Amino acid sequence: MIQSMTGFGKVTAELPSKKISVELKSLNSKQLDLHVRISPVYREKEMQIRNDLLQALERGKIEVTINVEDIGIECSTKINLPILESYYVQIKTIAEHLNISVPDNWFQTLLRMPDAIKNDFTEQPDESEWKVVHQAIREAIRQLIDFRMQEGAMLQELFEQKIANITTLLKQVDSYENERIDRLRTRITENLKKLPEVEYDSNRFEQEMIYYIEKLDINEEKARLNNHLQYFTDTLHTGNGQGKKLGFIAQEIGREINTLGSKSNHVEIQKLVVQMKDELEQIKEQVLNVL
Repeated sequence: MIQSMTGFGKVTAELPSKKISVELKSLNSKQLDLHVRISPVYREKEMQIRNDLLQALERGKIEVTINVEDIGIECSTKINLPILESYYVQIKTIAEHLNISVPDNWFQTLLRMPDAIKNDFTEQPDESEWKVVHQAIREAIRQLIDFRMQEGAMLQELFEQKIANITTLLKQVDSYENERIDRLRTRITENLKKLPEVEYDSNRFEQEMIYYIEKLDINEEKARLNNHLQYFTDTLHTGNGQGKKLGFIAQEIGREINTLGSKSNHVEIQKLVVQMKDELEQIKEQVLNVL
């Protein structure tokens, strides 16, 4: 079963004084492209978070957001009193030394100084807290993978339908094959008869006719196209991580369809080719979303 690169997962975990929200979003990308936005308290765990995502998600543009919300009785943001006292003494000493006035509004001045406000969230989490957060991250990854699998099932159904449509159109080409050759032979012969003054060797003419018709033979293209269609279907059922491979096969299908159209020299077959291209174009658009 193939997977889509599009996915979403969100988990909320509660601790006695904090609520942690983990949100993952995934879009299609040629490689793994991680964008991590996490609370500073878990910054030292960023490499572990990235490794977990790399091993589980393989490819895609992944956005990771980990937010922390205070739900405790005490506010996590506090005034750093020792720092403010130090600033107060220093400012007062400088004012006396330079013979200038002290600030009119001490609170406004002191609270603007660096590190005047401290946040308990900047403290490193203990192992029990990280265990809860890590479990939330793993659960969000699981939800995203489940989402990818659901999207992948829909994509697989679409691909199977489109491949079946191209296969049906390819089979219809057979009904025009004999008519195509007969019509081609008749047209050349009639055009030659319009030139009565031209003499030609009938045996040599027949040899050249056979050579010309062989150059326009499309049996090889039909066989290769049919093989590529079957290969695409087989690849769909080999598991995830097949997006790039399916893209390559789709390109080969396109080449055979184009060659079939250029060599057919038949209006009805060319109409079938146009319909095949339309089906294939829809495959190419969606195969970019496959993991």
